[in-house]
Amino acid sequence: MEHGSRKAIVAAFLANLGIAVAKLIAYVATGAASMLAESIHSLADTGNQALLLLGSKRGQRAATPEHPFGYGRERYFWAFVVALVLFSLGSVFAIVEGIHKIQHPQPLESPQWAIGTLVLAILLETYSFKTAIQEARHLKGKESWWAFVKNAKSPELPVVLLEDLGALLGLVFALVGVGLAVVTGESRYDALGSIVIGALLGVIAVILAVEMKSLLVGEAASSAQQSAIREGFERAKYVRRLIHMRTMHLGPELLVAAKLEFEPSLSILELADAINAAESSVRDRVPSARLIFVEPDVYRGA
Repeated sequence: MEHGSRKAIVAAFLANLGIAVAKLIAYVATGAASMLAESIHSLADTGNQALLLLGSKRGQRAATPEHPFGYGRERYFWAFVVALVLFSLGSVFAIVEGIHKIQHPQPLESPQWAIGTLVLAILLETYSFKTAIQEARHLKGKESWWAFVKNAKSPELPVVLLEDLGALLGLVFALVGVGLAVVTGESRYDALGSIVIGALLGVIAVILAVEMKSLLVGEAASSAQQSAIREGFERAKYVRRLIHMRTMHLGPELLVAAKLEFEPSLSILELADAINAAESSVRDRVPSARLIFVEPDVYRGA
């Protein structure tokens, strides 16, 4: 895993662990539904960071005869599990708890506990979110943040970014719900806060699940990468034509398979050298193209 991704995950893990403990204490003191929803949310997020660290560790294992292309895509599997956890333990629980408190309202006790805890949690979550943004900015380049989340092939930073964003918005909703419940004396506002938090987490979980599913099934290189790979092949010495190629992400690394037409006068030794040169030309332009397979062929038209 990239150093920046690990730093962002560790920051999120520590922040969420501290927040979860504080929220649970506040829930016991107040009985606020939104505090319980936020407690479960933070516990789920803490577990999610652990899953991301596990996935990155397992994804770095060396290739084996059973898995000759390595384990890079296991990172996508664990990120997909994170989306399921966020949906089941975060979204569904928060919505169910909110509905229950609407049907059976209970007055808040010691609301200052909830408000103080939420303010502390916002500060800690802001630190985690700021760390993730700083670490992702140099990878994002000129892309928008939404494009970065959709196009990133290393899943850890986009997952942490979305989780932290959801956590911050959820904390704001919880604070508004508790505040309205205190001001109006109507505890159902707190329950509504829990439902809104659940809906927010559900949206984030679905976005993550869709993106990770696409990567698990197998995504090709981006258009820019494909253009660079094509240029690398076509500008290599002795290559007459790129007949066709296929690409697929094996984690952040790329698998490239291509048919090339070479100068027909090459000897076997010269052809082997030409293939190696073509592969080097591609890697110079796209360093993530780790596995390249070239098949010499003859172009026969359409």
